[in-house]
Parts: sequence; C-alpha cells; structure tokens
Amino acid sequence: MTLLEWFTDPFALGFQQRALLGGVLAGLMCAVVGTWLVLRGMSFFGDAFVHGVVPGIAAAVVLDTSPALGAAVAAAVMVAGIEIVSRQTRLSEDTAIGLLFVGMLALGVVIISSVDSYTGSLTTILFGDALGVTRQDLVQQAVLGGVVIGASVVMYRPFLALSFNRQKAELLGMRPGRAHAVLLVLIAAAVIGSFQSVGTLLVFGLLVGPPATAALVVRTVPRMMAVAAALSVVSVWLGLLLSYHLGTAGSATMALVPIVAFFLTLAWTTVRARRATALDQDEPQSAVADAPATGPTVTR
Repeated sequence: MTLLEWFTDPFALGFQQRALLGGVLAGLMCAVVGTWLVLRGMSFFGDAFVHGVVPGIAAAVVLDTSPALGAAVAAAVMVAGIEIVSRQTRLSEDTAIGLLFVGMLALGVVIISSVDSYTGSLTTILFGDALGVTRQDLVQQAVLGGVVIGASVVMYRPFLALSFNRQKAELLGMRPGRAHAVLLVLIAAAVIGSFQSVGTLLVFGLLVGPPATAALVVRTVPRMMAVAAALSVVSVWLGLLLSYHLGTAGSATMALVPIVAFFLTLAWTTVRARRATALDQDEPQSAVADAPATGPTVTR
C-alpha cells in the first residue's frame, strides 16, 4: 500500500464518503453551538442535554417513526423539567440537570430494552453508526446545519452579551431569556443532527472538545468558532482514517480525537506559558547585570 492509498482507501466507497460528510456536518454544527456552551460554562448542561434526547430517539425506534421528532420531543421535556424543578423548589439548576440527566438516560434504555432484539438499536442510539449514514440523513443534517449556523449569525450579539453579562444584556434590550431559549433550540438541533454519525453519548466530544481547544489558543469569539470548526473537521477526518486502519469504532474514534487534541494543546500552552514566565523573570536580572556601573569604583 502506497502512502497515497493509505489516506484515500478509507474514503473510496460511497458509504465511507457519506460517513465523512455526515461527520463534517455534525462537527460544524457542534463547533458553532459548542462555542457558546463553553463561553457560558454550560458544559454540564450540554452533557445532560445530549443524554436527555435518548428516550425520545428510543421511543421513535420502538414506534418506527422519525428519530428526529422523538429527539425534539425529549429535548422539550428535558428543558421543561429543568425549569419546573428550578422554579418550584429551592434546589439549584445543577441538581435539576443531574436528576434529569440520569432519569432520561435510564428511561431511554428501559424503552429500547422492551424490544426483543434491542442490543443493536441501543448501540446505534448511544454510540452512533457513522458508516450507516444515508443520503436522507445528510439532507436532514444539511438543513439543521443551515438553521444552526444561520441562527447563530443572526443571534450573535444577544448570545455574546448573554455569555459575558446577563444583566448588561437586559439593560441593552437583548432579551437574554429569549436568547437562552434560542440557544437551547440550537443545542437540540445540533444533537439531533449529529446522533446518527457519532451517537448521543459521543456527540459531547465534538460539542465541547473543539471549542475548548480553540479557547486555549485564541481570544475572540469569531476566531474561536473558526478554529473549533476546523478542529472538528480534522477530528472527523482523522477519526475515520484511524478507525479504518486500526479497526476501531468510527464514531468513538471521531469523538476521542478532539479530546486528545485538547490535552495536547493544553500541555503545549502550559509549557509555553512557563517558558514566557521564566524569560520575564530572567530579563530584569540580566538587565541589572549588564547595566554600566554609575557609582564610584572602589579599588584597593
């Protein structure tokens, strides 16, 4: 096998190309939405939200209906449940999220386990089936991707204000409550558009990994989104490439790559910061040592 074939063979067939395109679409959606999640410190909510759609997808599989519709209904129930627990009790939002996180995931497994041969369906729901992406899935992903990216552009200023100061956003008339609701809808759309490629459990890797890595190396939101999108595309491509040659699960490998990239980037930025600090501390000492003597010279 030549070096060129090593890179091209994993994408030679139609289903492999659909897997790549589906993963890229999922990665772009997750990069855009994930940027706002990371900026707002909502990673735990994002993780819970990803698990929250499991019962909807499971019910759709059992009833032989649209998984996207089931996921949308489950997402709405998840959001409503968090609001009810937060408003009707003194418990924090994190507690409500944790309760529904476990509850919704368990409910999804219970629903799908009611089917006699549920193992295959459960594996697909939780871990995805990158090589099983169809043209219809790609069309659905493209539509959802257009909605997610378009809404993020339109709502850029409200999202930005909400990410840094909710009170200031209210004073500026940005309607942070509405912006938060729109963001929840976009998270749901990204998850629904991604679960076929990477699964409900693993989509979190693309949702948080690339934006978190981008946050280590850039300081503006547009650049953060651009870097996160690029990292997502590379993660999908490299994940599928490695899974083909190593014989590993494609969805899991795609989700693992951005996490590894984050820790490698973290190590690199940490080493660079320490070197910069060491140089800053050495410079004053060198300047004192090299400075000409201005006082009287003492001789014996």
